[in-house]
Amino acid sequence: MTESEQTESGIVQRLRAGGSVFAEEEAALLLAEARDPAELDAMVVRRVAGDPLEQIVGWAEFDGLRFVVEPGVFVPRHRTEFLVRQAVALASPDAVILDLCCGVGALGVAVRSRLGGAVELHAADVDPAAVRCARANVARTDTGAPGGVHEGDLFDAVPDTLRGRVDLLLANAPYVPTADIALLPPEAREHENRVALDGGDDGLVLHRRIITGAPSWLAPGGRMLIEVSEEQAPVAASLMADAGLWVQTVTDADDDDVTTLVIGTRPRWKLER
Repeated sequence: MTESEQTESGIVQRLRAGGSVFAEEEAALLLAEARDPAELDAMVVRRVAGDPLEQIVGWAEFDGLRFVVEPGVFVPRHRTEFLVRQAVALASPDAVILDLCCGVGALGVAVRSRLGGAVELHAADVDPAAVRCARANVARTDTGAPGGVHEGDLFDAVPDTLRGRVDLLLANAPYVPTADIALLPPEAREHENRVALDGGDDGLVLHRRIITGAPSWLAPGGRMLIEVSEEQAPVAASLMADAGLWVQTVTDADDDDVTTLVIGTRPRWKLER
């Protein structure tokens, strides 16, 4: 890399040539994170090639917090901060939280950070790389309260001692229909593990399993929050109702992408199954 290419303006030009629409912001971040000119050049080369910026610098910002992000791991989207705000509004400071399909642990950690140190946080993911990141992120924000990050398939990964105790079940499970994976931006489809993106034929394969199992894990009055597309919301709501939950659908009116949540609440009396 020439001396002119090492300047901020030179990096901006390279990033723009590579297709970056936020070249100035990205250049400033790469300059701040690089430890020497060689590392800076390698970072710029990766970014121009299309690698996600968060995977290059090793962290992502979500809800005002930094989260460790390894290559290949799902990068938390800012749109999902709407779920965090809704969860916080529904929870108590001593809530028991379960974050399924947790990725880097962004949802659970963000909610716990807003609620305070008494929260008992559990998280689970099937992807070993995501679990490594989540454990690092949970540890970096450790409050000393009980909890843990578990590796495995949905509820199979969760300690049975949580059954009937979960106040908030958060699930940003993959909900992109298989046929639509090819339509995702290259940063996602080429650099994030497919298991974190592919939701099956209609995008709700994992949601069906989560919703079916949720009532036995939720505490009386406990709530489940899932993020889906606007088109998927009626189906998800119907699945929750069939599982014996009270259902409401909420949409972020300030989000141009229309972030939609379906919230199911377990009645306080014992569900008849």
